[in-house]
Amino acid sequence: MKNKLLYTTSFIMLLMISACSKVLDYNPKGVLSSADLTSTTAIDGLVTSAYAAIGNGDMIGPIYSNWAYGSVRSDDAYKGGGGTGDVGEIDAMEKYNLVTPNMGAFVSRSWQNLYKSISRANVALRAVNSLSEGQFPNKKVRIAELRFLRAHSYFTLKRLYKNIPIFDETVADTAILKTSNTLSNDESWNKIASDFQYAIENLPTSQSEIGRANKYAAQAYLAKLRLYQAYEQGPNHQVTSINKQRLQEVVDLAQAVIASGKYSLSSDIANNFLPETENGPESIFAIQFTINDGTTAGRLSYEDGLNYPHGAPQYGCCGFNAASQNMVNAFTTDANGLPNFDTFNNSIANLNTATVDVRIDHTVGIDGHPYKYDNTKPFSNSWVRDAGVYGNFHTMRNQQLASSASYFKLGPFMGTAKNYDVLRYDDLLLIQAEAYIQLGQQDKALPIINQIRTRAANSTNRLKKLDGSFPSNYNLKNYPATNWTAAYALKALQWERRLEFATEGERFFDLVRWGIAEKVLNDYLNIEKVRRTFLSTAKFTAGRDEYLPIPQSEITFTNGLYKQNPGY
Repeated sequence: MKNKLLYTTSFIMLLMISACSKVLDYNPKGVLSSADLTSTTAIDGLVTSAYAAIGNGDMIGPIYSNWAYGSVRSDDAYKGGGGTGDVGEIDAMEKYNLVTPNMGAFVSRSWQNLYKSISRANVALRAVNSLSEGQFPNKKVRIAELRFLRAHSYFTLKRLYKNIPIFDETVADTAILKTSNTLSNDESWNKIASDFQYAIENLPTSQSEIGRANKYAAQAYLAKLRLYQAYEQGPNHQVTSINKQRLQEVVDLAQAVIASGKYSLSSDIANNFLPETENGPESIFAIQFTINDGTTAGRLSYEDGLNYPHGAPQYGCCGFNAASQNMVNAFTTDANGLPNFDTFNNSIANLNTATVDVRIDHTVGIDGHPYKYDNTKPFSNSWVRDAGVYGNFHTMRNQQLASSASYFKLGPFMGTAKNYDVLRYDDLLLIQAEAYIQLGQQDKALPIINQIRTRAANSTNRLKKLDGSFPSNYNLKNYPATNWTAAYALKALQWERRLEFATEGERFFDLVRWGIAEKVLNDYLNIEKVRRTFLSTAKFTAGRDEYLPIPQSEITFTNGLYKQNPGY
């Protein structure tokens, strides 16, 4: 975690840049502008600053950890914390019908933080473009990195808000405020895609410094973008068709990365969630964090800082992102080691007798089970902050042990130097499998999905209790080739994505992409609101709740230029 591509340089961190928000328009005294930075060293510092920006979110303005936006807004997790009023904006998002454009924290701050990162990239691009290749031999590579970073932030914005203003480094500050958010869905996807395409054409296949994007990261990211774009949406967010040409692009891009042989599944899924094994064979692109780097607290990730067990003496805060009963039930398996697709949620699973997918103990804090692979301190129901509201399950994938060298406590909040994977190889494999299935080539998807399941089944080494026994009854098997129809394959793919990325913030965006968010989430709520009465008023409304509202402050600042999303 130390001595990586460092993201902190004091004069760079003081840089303030302009964008489409009042927060970004502020120009304080005594700061450096890009005009002051003309040496190649200083301009490289601006590129480093742009890398830093994609990790500059915070607990109430997250930009890389989507636990609130993608897990709590789905059927994977409850908000948790100290009751429904604790960080009430997440409670509103969990219930869908209370979200407003005037929310001052999550909805507005994530927008602002993401546009700050885009502005960092654009400022750096202007500076890089001011030099010739003779003056700056790395010019094309650095431009490609910056366009990759900018596309990453735009992709994140589009998944959250859909209708966003898109501008590049050639747009003057005055013109930014005249750039609307009314591009068609396809036009905006293509604008973002053009940055990734440039990165593909100009990045090397490997970089000497860990943390810099390479050609394969750009190909993998473009594959993910084209998969989202393939599910064509109408004006009210309904999926109207699936574009086969885009799906073939997904297959080709994913195959190029897979064929490189540069990446592979880790032997144990746990390796994706531990600092000791970060930047491993499965990590295609990750935001880098540091500790013990000469600064007071390092450069730490705090976006998951609310999600530690509240009652655990080694933490003391805050109990958010509590695993839902529905998700716990989804980990149960039948006698053949396959998911209980149709019956999983008929009742509350008895985890003492049920057979389960191994990934449950990599994901959910359960009474008596090792927490984060430490069998000397098993999870206890006494650690749960508000069991009466949210139940006894907890989350742990993106948490670290207090004894970890990556862990740092700042007041009541926790940060870690564990890198945050933006793109992993397991995601890429399932992206390719999904494209195959939607192209009617489901037989090609079967070995890919089974590759993921085989790895999961073998990921038991860190799960034993202190007495050497396993805490759960594991029964996870591969899908047989018999009856592997297109419909069954799609159901299996959707299930596999849920369990492989459980509580990591992907689930809600998957449901929206597939066009099934309304049915899945209202079916979930109809049962869950009986189990958890705080959800009694929750209801997902199609044509509105697929996306967050455009912050009203941004609409006001642009004198009504930005158009509000439907239903708000």
